[in-house]
Amino acid sequence: MQSKLKKIGALTTLTLALAGCSTVTPTPFTEDEIKERVAADRVQMYADQEPITGPLSFNEAAARALKYNLDYRLKLMENALAKGLLDVSRWDMMPRMLVGAGYSTRNNDSGGRSINIETREESLAPSTSQERSHTMANMEISWNLLDFGVSYYRAQQKADQYLMAKERERKVIQNVLQDTRNAYWRALGAQKLITRVDALILRVEEALEQSRRVEKQGLLPQPVALGYQRALLDAVGLLSLRRQELELARAELSALLSLPPGTQYTLAESHIPQLPPVPNDLEKLETIALERRPELMEEWYRKRVTANDIKAAMVLALPGIQLDFLNVQYDSNRYLHNNSWTESGVRLSWNLFRLASLPTLKRAHEAQNRTDDFRRMALGMAVLTQVRIGAQRYALARSDLKLAEESARVDNRLLNYARAAKSSRVDSELEVIRAEARQLLSEYQQYSSYANAQSAWGRLYNSVGLDVLPDEIASLDVATLAQAIGKTTGQWEDSVFANGTPAPIPTVKTDAITVSANTVSK
Repeated sequence: MQSKLKKIGALTTLTLALAGCSTVTPTPFTEDEIKERVAADRVQMYADQEPITGPLSFNEAAARALKYNLDYRLKLMENALAKGLLDVSRWDMMPRMLVGAGYSTRNNDSGGRSINIETREESLAPSTSQERSHTMANMEISWNLLDFGVSYYRAQQKADQYLMAKERERKVIQNVLQDTRNAYWRALGAQKLITRVDALILRVEEALEQSRRVEKQGLLPQPVALGYQRALLDAVGLLSLRRQELELARAELSALLSLPPGTQYTLAESHIPQLPPVPNDLEKLETIALERRPELMEEWYRKRVTANDIKAAMVLALPGIQLDFLNVQYDSNRYLHNNSWTESGVRLSWNLFRLASLPTLKRAHEAQNRTDDFRRMALGMAVLTQVRIGAQRYALARSDLKLAEESARVDNRLLNYARAAKSSRVDSELEVIRAEARQLLSEYQQYSSYANAQSAWGRLYNSVGLDVLPDEIASLDVATLAQAIGKTTGQWEDSVFANGTPAPIPTVKTDAITVSANTVSK
């Protein structure tokens, strides 16, 4: 009795100890841990980047964005994960090989008695054929053909999911390139104009003070002075708004390039490329888009994934065959005549209820195929619309650039006229400043229209789904990658977009640069 009480006490103590171990208390990160994590993340965000050694061209900016952009690097890691899962799934098709070992002990002998089944009298004294303590080991090699079939289709799914991840990577590349194109040309306008905008804002503020003094002194009629002040205030407001847009464009470009905050760099102003002509053969572009858009390819691979899912379910309805090639057993029990032996065999099993589900699975397969086809066609229709809208937007952007050039030309002539007609009168000086503000705003609009045209061209390029990169990015330096981007882009423009006919668009020469829909030069 005392022994039993001790055992119960020990069991109770063990139960309480396990219960205590199962209690989990939420443990938040400490402030020091958070600071260490933030510091490590900031270092990792900008690690292993090539330094900027000179003015960045667009191709170099695109190369840096694609090489160091965190969104793209995340997609690369997702692809590596998908590839790893594919490699793991291949092992599921291999035969199963199990190796085991164990040890068993008990406090008394295992035994039994025998009785005569006719007389019901005991025929043998109690005996045992098993030691109290003994060890076991086994190795089993078997192959279930049903599991092999299911694993085969699961591996096919993993392969298609890897291809889907590659298509998503292509889409990220195209989006990063488009965002970089949009931000780069706006940032270049900021680089050219922001110093002049700051200087002109100071002059306008000084002119406002001068206008107020003139009004108080009665040198100008009050309505005239107030009219000048109203015009100058409008100019200050517009200039300040444009300055904010210029600053944001540079900040956006820095984020796309994954540059550390405060990094100083300049953009190349020596070569601003010619805008390609508006393509005329939209049917050709639509065909290429239907063939190359990552979204359509991803949907096509998804159809195979769902089809393999249903095929795997159909395989489960077939008979299962278990092949036991080799089953090696060992037992150290000294009462055994043979302490080691081998086994082999074949087992057949069949779930007949699953067999009844085959017609339902077949109907589900057909319905799934129709759904996947219609989803892909609906997406294809959206792609065709994007191509046509992209071409129209690009044509309209070129027209807006032409109008911006005309406006800049007129405002430049008005500024020259105001400067030529300038006299010692106060209203004459105010008119010059107002003309300078209007001319600078027109020049900003000219840069903005060119950036919009580049952005519209990038959207058209993106809508077609063209790739501009070599297969490997991580192994290339920025300069080599920039050359590859420029070469591939030029080849695509020559082969795909070369049929457009550019309309002659007049250029307008200002004090800063000459901007045109056909060409832009220093």
